[in-house]
Amino acid sequence: MDELLLKIKSLLSEKKKVVVAVDGPCASGKTTLANSLAKKLDAFVIRMDDFFLRSEQRSAERLAEPGGNLDRERFLEEVLIPLKKGEKFSFRPYLCSMGKLGDEIFVPKKSIYIIEGSYSHHPYFGDAYDLRVFLEIDPKLQKERLAKRDPDKLDRFLAEWIPMEAKYFSHFSIPEKADFII
Repeated sequence: MDELLLKIKSLLSEKKKVVVAVDGPCASGKTTLANSLAKKLDAFVIRMDDFFLRSEQRSAERLAEPGGNLDRERFLEEVLIPLKKGEKFSFRPYLCSMGKLGDEIFVPKKSIYIIEGSYSHHPYFGDAYDLRVFLEIDPKLQKERLAKRDPDKLDRFLAEWIPMEAKYFSHFSIPEKADFII
């Protein structure tokens, strides 16, 4: 963590704005790390969970793609393009439990932005980030954390979401392309 903080501060001394992407398997600690960094660095966190495909976008072909369950196009358009241009922007998070877009979130002007979540390192986003962090987790610990977090969805994580993430990580060599692995 100290080395990561130093790297972000070093980048900030060279640039006016730093964008850090934190990717990794579910329950690996992405949210915890992003929240900790945000607190220590006065950064704003944007969560990839807010950009999963809406039900009308889901097709067998799209879900078969590595990382295909993410609305990459909307994330790029609503977040990454205006962020790169330094423009004010907002987005509407997808509320999975309600199956609809939520209220608009206005993103404040900050010098550090953290993009947190699985699929944040997708190559579709090109060179949008200044730093890529990948978290690893032991499968046994991952299962324990998921069972504790949401026992009713554990089977779905094991049968569906974890294999989808693994396919994405492997297909695009995501860990190997990270600047930091924790």
